[in-house]
Amino acid sequence: MSDSLPLRLVLASASPARRKSLQAAGIEPDVLVSGVDESLVVTDRAEELCLELARLKAQAVLTRLSPASDQRTLVIGCDSVLAFDGEILGKPADPADATQRWQRMRGRSGVLHSGHCLIDVVAGRRAEAVASTTVHFADISDDEITAYVASGEPLAVAGAFTIDGLGGAFVERIEGDPGTVVGLSMPLLRRLLAELDLRITDLWTKVAPGGQSVEPLGNVRS
Repeated sequence: MSDSLPLRLVLASASPARRKSLQAAGIEPDVLVSGVDESLVVTDRAEELCLELARLKAQAVLTRLSPASDQRTLVIGCDSVLAFDGEILGKPADPADATQRWQRMRGRSGVLHSGHCLIDVVAGRRAEAVASTTVHFADISDDEITAYVASGEPLAVAGAFTIDGLGGAFVERIEGDPGTVVGLSMPLLRRLLAELDLRITDLWTKVAPGGQSVEPLGNVRS
């Protein structure tokens, strides 16, 4: 397979935050939602759970692709969970669940784990790993919890919080890569690409003046 082939990255996730992370890093992905039933994986290890779900998402999308011969297609699957107080926390079941979580989490800390599975479709190669970041939550009031849950944001994300939205005000600090908390670690993606003999610069694109077209930047080898 020629290194000069243009690269296509397919994001196996409906998460707008993951897509925005890629776009901010100069990568314009295609998006294809996996539809994986996350309840099928049962384990008491957070790292194992998020990585297995990332694998399943990438594999589910892979089976629906028909790669073209004039491009090299990659699929990235991701999944995130919060390990807190001996439990694995994904998305809250409902507003009451989100409220109870925040009442427990405020003033304390947890570890956000994000599994990443990157597949080179034609070559049949895979690279995968988990990124983990410690999150220290602010000691927020009952009124703040009520307002935050009412916003709807906590219901859509693992652990019932974000750092790139309204929830950012309720996180005192983190220890690790912020992208892990958002759901996709760019430094880890760079390392996974290297395992597949690729560079992250191979995926960079540039929007032309007027925003009408996208031109590959990074797949010129020196």
